[in-house]
Amino acid sequence: MTDLIKTIEIMDKLIGFPTISSESNLDCIDWIGGYLKSFGARCEITSETKGKANIFATLGPDTDGGIILSGHTDVVPVEGQNWSSDPFKMKRKNNALFGRGTCDMKGFIAAAMAMVPKYSKLDLQRPIHFAFTYDEEVGCLGARVLVNQLIASGLKPSACIVGEPTSMRIIEGHKGMCEYTTEFRGVEGHSSQPDRCVNALEYAHRFINKLMEVRLELPEMAPEGSRFDPPHSTSSICACHSGTTHNVIPSQAEVEWEMRVVQRSDREWLRGQMECYVDEVLRPEMKEKSIIADIFETVCIETDGLEPEPDSEAVKIVQELTGGNSTEVVAFGTEAGLFSRAGISSVLCGPGSIEQAHKPDEYVTEEQMFSCLNMLERLGGELT
Repeated sequence: MTDLIKTIEIMDKLIGFPTISSESNLDCIDWIGGYLKSFGARCEITSETKGKANIFATLGPDTDGGIILSGHTDVVPVEGQNWSSDPFKMKRKNNALFGRGTCDMKGFIAAAMAMVPKYSKLDLQRPIHFAFTYDEEVGCLGARVLVNQLIASGLKPSACIVGEPTSMRIIEGHKGMCEYTTEFRGVEGHSSQPDRCVNALEYAHRFINKLMEVRLELPEMAPEGSRFDPPHSTSSICACHSGTTHNVIPSQAEVEWEMRVVQRSDREWLRGQMECYVDEVLRPEMKEKSIIADIFETVCIETDGLEPEPDSEAVKIVQELTGGNSTEVVAFGTEAGLFSRAGISSVLCGPGSIEQAHKPDEYVTEEQMFSCLNMLERLGGELT
């Protein structure tokens, strides 16, 4: 119970930092760093974005083979949501903890931090790392920076536990998320003279038709035995912006589209198909009409999925810690795919339900927090 009380105290402090993705998380990271350093953790605070920072901290020997506890400090906005209390003042009621980020995912960060006093007293034979990042909610931006720096350092942790809200179920895979904006720039003019114009909307329409045609092949690429729902990668057209009025041929058009990928090769294949169509068909036609016409693509988000791996070390570790035997896959994305791509075996397991994430009156139960603390306490014992 002492660990739970400590966790609640830390969570109350963390919730008080309004670390919405559009705002700074520096105060939060500074406070976390001060806490970790007070127990002897070696801390690195880094960033490539103004007003944002990651922290990577270590307890135990300066060696490879450590275990990473990963979480993101940013939260989604509260605007437009009907909260019954201040979302940035944690409320304890009916054995549950309410506030923005309690579930997703400052609860896990608080539990990991609450174990630090115990970890610091252990004779750890393998290091425990704490990786707390920024801007996960808008594309795992901080985790990309941290993972790249980890690779550059040469340090090779063995496994990563990402504490996203899974109701403490063991999640060995999730789809990747990719978002793109394809912009078409043509030549505007009067609709009575279409031959003197380059209709950006019509080329955007052809792009959409091609994407709808190409994506029909994705179901055939589904890995055998895929447990995702649906079992294959998908692609959707989500928005198209163009035009001003009936008699003006539009010079601008934007198509917003996305992919949810089961395996990285699907993303590479589909993008290759579309790039080929743009380079060999659409762009040459547009430029034949006007040299200033062109097509541009913006990669908004490309987050790697977590592909289930046979004999996953991370899965085995969490199974031993929790006593769970079954594993599952989920649809939502996390930073786990980035760690996995860096050669670090990764798994999701954390307190709270994804059903409560991003909603007003977000909460995590004390029972879930207690289960998480039990897992983390056993982790310390496994590493001594």
